[in-house]
Amino acid sequence: MAEPLDDYIDAVGRALGLPIEEAWQGAIRANLEVSLRLAKLVDDYKLSDDAEPASVYTA
Repeated sequence: MAEPLDDYIDAVGRALGLPIEEAWQGAIRANLEVSLRLAKLVDDYKLSDDAEPASVYTA
């Protein structure tokens, strides 16, 4: 049975014109799962309404 992200990986590979070897499918899926898990942590973090972006300093 295919993993849920396999169809996504295949579609993105086709859209970008990148051939994806079957041997790499599991590693790509694992990397994507970690990236999505980390993105969810950032997305779930609640900021107060008065939060301001940090200043940008340049040299």
